[in-house]
Amino acid sequence: MASFLGLDVGTSSVKALLIDAAQRVAGVASAPLEVFRPQPLWSEQDPEDWWQATLVAIAAVRAAAPEAWVALAGIGLSGQMHGATLLDGAGRVLRPAILWNDGRSGAECAELHRLVPDLAARAGNIAMPGFTAPKLLWVRRHEPEVFAATRHVLLPKDYVRYRLTGAMVSDMSDAAGTLWLNVAARAWDGPLLAACGLDRRHMPALVEGSDVSAMLAPALAAEWGVGAVPVAGGGGDNAASAVGIGAVRAGDGFLSLGTSGVVFAVTNRFVAAPERTLHAFCHALPGRWHGMSVILSAAASLAWIAGVLGAADVGALLERTAAWAAVPANAATAPVFLPYLNGERTPHNDPEASGMFAGLRAGHGAEALVYAVLEGVAFALADGAAVLRDAGAPLASCMLVGGGARSAFWGQMLADVLGLPLALPEGAETGAALGAARLAMLAAGAGDEASVCAPPPVRETFRPDAARAARYAPRLARFRALYPAERAARA
Repeated sequence: MASFLGLDVGTSSVKALLIDAAQRVAGVASAPLEVFRPQPLWSEQDPEDWWQATLVAIAAVRAAAPEAWVALAGIGLSGQMHGATLLDGAGRVLRPAILWNDGRSGAECAELHRLVPDLAARAGNIAMPGFTAPKLLWVRRHEPEVFAATRHVLLPKDYVRYRLTGAMVSDMSDAAGTLWLNVAARAWDGPLLAACGLDRRHMPALVEGSDVSAMLAPALAAEWGVGAVPVAGGGGDNAASAVGIGAVRAGDGFLSLGTSGVVFAVTNRFVAAPERTLHAFCHALPGRWHGMSVILSAAASLAWIAGVLGAADVGALLERTAAWAAVPANAATAPVFLPYLNGERTPHNDPEASGMFAGLRAGHGAEALVYAVLEGVAFALADGAAVLRDAGAPLASCMLVGGGARSAFWGQMLADVLGLPLALPEGAETGAALGAARLAMLAAGAGDEASVCAPPPVRETFRPDAARAARYAPRLARFRALYPAERAARA
């Protein structure tokens, strides 16, 4: 039976997942990566580390599943988005890659908007330091010799593709995070590139995520004992994760409760709301896009309050909080929490926004504080879902993923606040590596989209309750009044 490899080039590790044609896991491995922070706000990695980690992860999968490996019929790629990997004319790396969470290029973001007044309309997004384009403006200003030598700009997963195949290719979903793509047209945008001193010759070729981008280099195929293996276009991490959980039709989506929080909605047309910090990107499949709202402190807020309270067992803390909140008077009189501990993205785009508790009383204990934090994150995610809805990207179905999804109490609260059923998928392999492997299957012709991208089995569904939602409504209104007051206090 044919097998398919998904490679996810993350920030903390490279993950390799080998599945068979029935999507049974044959082998999985990962290799760690290190982030370098040589100066405040800087975040960099050595692209050679991505490649070496890829080789280590692949070697582990080959050793664990030798029979499945020799039947390799396709490779798919996923990865951290936005990273600027600069190569000279011979394909040599010129400097460490500047990552998605690098914050040095704030001034260059303002410059981009001055240079291209209709940037948001062209790119579907506003300029932020996380994106790739302002990073190149920073290099042009501060490292002119590096900029002058730059002939190619690749994203992290696409550098690994280059090492696998010798081809410089990207996919639509990852390219959409550069600020050089006209997201609606799914094509590189000349004026956006020119504003950074670049042109299309600096850019990789573009394919859809489910198309063949190139073939595995013959030397690697021989070394690894496999035949001619197509490499799919792949996708950015969130788009690939969506493919992995079957979010491929308009109205599908997911809510991710990780360190940050993401609400992701698939559309069959381009939608945008850059003024409210909605990320508007192409999906990893043809003819589809996605809108994505992001809050910066989701599970991070829970980790923060648990640390403040000295709670070593977060699960036990959540159980006590759920029992406390079962008394309606407790929940109704809890403080209201603004979860902007690290600033906020959607809908405010305010890095200086701060967290706060409002309505604290002497009688409030640990459970009240934890409840307020969980509720505040839910309210912030509801703001993001409202931005998606207003932009024309409403959710019809939604999977709940990420570490915070382990709490049934929080899951039910989110369903009630968002007014949306949230399905908790079975199994751990619902991430970007599985989506990459599925894209490899599609590129290799190993099934159609409906069969390859089926949703995983659902372990539990949290359904919204109208009575509970009504109790949240006045507290949500109070939550929404807090940010303007907090912002005014900073003025």
